[in-house]
Parts: sequence; C-alpha cells; structure tokens
Amino acid sequence: MQQQASSIKAYLALFTGLLIIGFSAILIKSADAPGMVTAFYRVGIASLVLILPLAAQWKKVQQLSAKALWMPLLGGIAFGIDTGLWSWSIEISNATIPTLMANLAPVWVGIGALLFFKEKQRKGFWIGLSITIGGTILMAWRSFSNSDGLFAGIIISLIAGVFYGIYHLFTQQGRAMMSTLLYLSISSLAATFTVGTIILLNNDYSFTGYSNSTWIIWLIYGIGVHVGGWTLINYSQGHLKATTVSPTLLGQPVITAIAAFFILNEALTSWQIIGGLVVFGGIYMVNITRLKQK
Repeated sequence: MQQQASSIKAYLALFTGLLIIGFSAILIKSADAPGMVTAFYRVGIASLVLILPLAAQWKKVQQLSAKALWMPLLGGIAFGIDTGLWSWSIEISNATIPTLMANLAPVWVGIGALLFFKEKQRKGFWIGLSITIGGTILMAWRSFSNSDGLFAGIIISLIAGVFYGIYHLFTQQGRAMMSTLLYLSISSLAATFTVGTIILLNNDYSFTGYSNSTWIIWLIYGIGVHVGGWTLINYSQGHLKATTVSPTLLGQPVITAIAAFFILNEALTSWQIIGGLVVFGGIYMVNITRLKQK
C-alpha cells in the first residue's frame, strides 16, 4: 500500500513538473526583454534560491574531488549556453519549434557517448536519428524562404540542443558523485556566470530597465520552473523507471504548442506539424532504444 502511494506521488510529481516546464517558452515570449537576458534571470534567480541548500551541504562540497566538482561546473557552462541560445531562438521565431528542437538532446547524448565513451549504439538509434534528421530538414526547408525568423530559430535551437546534450553527458557522470539538489545548485551558479558573461560582452543587452510585469515573469520562471518544475521531475526520477520518465518528458513540446496556440495565438502550418511529428517519432525511437540498451 505504501509503495503504491509512493508511486502515485511520483507520477503526480512527474506530470506536474512536465506541465510546469511546458510553459517555459511561453514565459520567454511573454517577457518584454531579450531572450538571453531572460535566460540569465532564470538561472540567476534559481541560484539565489538554491544558495540555502548549497550552504547547508557546504561540507559535502569541500569533500568533493576535483573531478566531481568539475562535472557540475562544466555541465552548468553547457547549460548556460544552451538556455541562452534556446531563449534567443524562441525570441526570434516561435515558442513550439525551438522547444521541439531542444528535445533532440537524446540524439546528441547518444552521439557523444559513442565518440567519447565508445558506447555502441543499436540499430534503432540510427533509424531514429535518420527519421529525426528527415523531419528537421522538412521543417527547415519549408521555412527557409520565410521572413518570420523560424529558419534561424531552428538553426540556433539545434546548436542549443547540442549543448543541452553535453550538459546531460556531464550530468550522467556528476549525479553519480553527488545529490540532485547539490548538482543543481552548483550547475545553476555556473550557468548564471556563463550567461552573465555573454551579456556583459554584448553591448546590445542590459541587466536593467525592464517592466514590473517582466520581473514577475522572471520570478515565476526562475523559482516556479527552474527550481520547482525540475525538482518535481528529479523526484520522480528517483521513484520511477527511466523508461517511464524520459518518454513522458517528450510531452513538453506538445504542452508548449497547445499553450502557445491559446495564449500567444501561435498556429503551426501543416508542414510544421508534419515535420514536428516526424521529429517527435525519431526522438522517441532514439530515447527508447538507448533506455533499453542501458
């Protein structure tokens, strides 16, 4: 009975977390600020909240080896670049397509594992990869001649997805050496410094001068999504099988698409929907193949 109650709690945490992160792109679009600045305040506000658990576990941080400490630091740098580029791609295009492209992370993780860890990939991985590439080309090709910024958004979000994959590779190593909360705290600080440095080096961006409504959106994004949403998902990962959690998280672009339609009045063309479904199917195959392999 107790195990069943724990399982129900885990499923509730997973679906609630998924629903929360599904609104990430909506918040980026709704903020009256450049995407890169929104990315900074997302991880920056989250880092302020996470300082307390980090301080509480400071003794554990001091006991970490240099290798263990480098994992969240390098992972945070990769995540900072990823979230900055992803937010930028949403700013210049739409909410749904870049979110779908961000979910290509399992593809990049699989390729990275092959190149750096000599991990052999099954036939299903390569079939899924081919399907994903085909769907991406379909969406990009139909958007190439348009002036709505979607083609640029696809390219930028694809690059962002590579860094998200790198973040996952470091996270796989780092999570074996420390708790979820500790890893999230250190990596969020590293991401904050990374995006902050990018903003400082670019004269087009500013940290200040934004409306009260934008600050409220940033608070919701940093505390509600980055800390709240991902803490719920991380909790579910400790109680449910990876074969349940990972495919479920692919529902994020679906939630984003529905929310964008009703909140932002964003409608997808038939070609974008077809291409998106093809990409979705390819990512699902890659995900399932890698999880079965593990």
